[in-house]
Amino acid sequence: MSNKIQVTSPLVILHGDEMAQVAFEKILDKFVTSRLAIDLVEIDLTAENRLITNGQAVLDAIEALNRHGVGIKNAGMTVNREQRDALLAKHPELDPAALHPLATKSPNGAIRKGIGGNITREDIEFRNLQVERPDWIGRDIEVETMEHGGSKDSANALSDATGVVKLMFVGASGDPVELHRREVNKGDPWLLATNDLEDVKAWAHRFFQRAIDEKRDIYLGLKDTVIAGYDGVMRAAIEDIYREHYQAKAEALGLAYHYELIDAQAARLVANPPERALWGVPDNNTGRKLYKLVEQLKRYGIPARKAQVSISRMSAGGGDQYGSFNAPAEEDGILKVIVDGEEKHARRVRKGDPILLMSNDRAAIKDWVLQVFRDASRKDKEVYFGLKREYMEYDEVFSDVITEARRELAKADTPPPSFMIMRPSSQLIKMITDPPRNALYPAQNLDGDIFSDISAALGGSLATASSIIESKNGTMLFEAPHGTAHDLYLKYLESDGREAHFNSSALIYAVGNALETLAEREDNAALADYAVRLKAALIDTIGDGIVTGDLKGKTTDPAGETVVDMHGFLEAVEARVTA
Repeated sequence: MSNKIQVTSPLVILHGDEMAQVAFEKILDKFVTSRLAIDLVEIDLTAENRLITNGQAVLDAIEALNRHGVGIKNAGMTVNREQRDALLAKHPELDPAALHPLATKSPNGAIRKGIGGNITREDIEFRNLQVERPDWIGRDIEVETMEHGGSKDSANALSDATGVVKLMFVGASGDPVELHRREVNKGDPWLLATNDLEDVKAWAHRFFQRAIDEKRDIYLGLKDTVIAGYDGVMRAAIEDIYREHYQAKAEALGLAYHYELIDAQAARLVANPPERALWGVPDNNTGRKLYKLVEQLKRYGIPARKAQVSISRMSAGGGDQYGSFNAPAEEDGILKVIVDGEEKHARRVRKGDPILLMSNDRAAIKDWVLQVFRDASRKDKEVYFGLKREYMEYDEVFSDVITEARRELAKADTPPPSFMIMRPSSQLIKMITDPPRNALYPAQNLDGDIFSDISAALGGSLATASSIIESKNGTMLFEAPHGTAHDLYLKYLESDGREAHFNSSALIYAVGNALETLAEREDNAALADYAVRLKAALIDTIGDGIVTGDLKGKTTDPAGETVVDMHGFLEAVEARVTA
């Protein structure tokens, strides 16, 4: 008879890419299949398989999660245009024109929408991590953002009827063409944003010229993978100008140029600020927040982090930028927003101008707010919402829903926890510079992505945080908030597997959380004990000073640290589980 722990419920496993996948396979072997008699429902969510299956792998993942209720998702690549073209060249049988968006876009938003899940990201409470605070005071870093266009000059409102939002375009032919349509319910918010491509190019010239005049290293951040038809269009125009007009000048002066997805770049720069830099964040909604944060940090710095920080991301509705229609205008013309047959807004655009139409689901927003309050009450957290109510009708729905949810909970004799509503820029500054003990910061989708990456980086490493996606019907998806570690994967390949440098803490913790949830649902005492021991073994390994390279010098006893590679770390955790 097997001495493995018997598990009745299946566990959904969503495989990913690159170094994270190398680690994930070893973790599953060491801590799941070798110790548990469990049915794993495995889905290949690699970038290549999403392409080959024309996005069907993503739909399979959603179906498996909704059927079985508990899963673990590994980090996966979101391909940029260059990577997409390379994959298509590898598979000439595929027709690029016939590809479904799920084949090349990030699967995360579709999965969250498909299971109706919102994200809570928290620091893993390692008892001996003491991250050295980055020295911000006096740093010569400036943030440049666009003054006009984008969300700042958007048309946004709440739907006053249940029906259809249509985005129409009238070009040279004079005939209206439907670009996009989506269903909305009464009270759902919608927003139309555009940017004048000529304004973007003019901004790029000013931005790069300033960097050269002031001899600053250059940083540029956008979300071009998820919002390819909007941020991606801006990135292409800006980088074309850099290559043609400024690259040679910058290199002659020894100035570095860095492009990165804005969430990863924000985390990197806040946690490791350069001495002197110009940081370009063209999207003015994001840029204004980061400008205010940087000005605050340069003046006051970052205090010692004494409290756990939790961030809840509103994503179940698939709304906001992540569920948007985004594309460049094909010709000069007029855009019109029609809601339930009535024209609500019209504006002119020129060929190439990036267009973004987004909306959200009021019912999903309410589910999220109730989840935030439940989580905060269960764990005795203070809640700090961030809303742009002063000029965004779009955000008024969040404010109304918060009031509505609070009243419903009070009537049910379950009063909500202490909470406050502030501007998103103030929310971000508070989270970084003045976090109260055990606070929860709810944020909309893109803000939440950026805020959580910054917070995780300040907590020591993206690998020292947990991420939980929870749906209203109880479906739970556990994941690591970090990416695929592309650079580490290249070293792994070049060394034929000898250089395996990767912090697997977040993946191990996700496995422990998933097993703990299965144990609770099937009242499995042996599995519950093992899940607790696995998470404790992870905490104890780092507590004993055994760390991967990314945590070197970040414990309370740097002299007592033993730095190991990925294999050594997994073996150390395994030894403590077995002991």
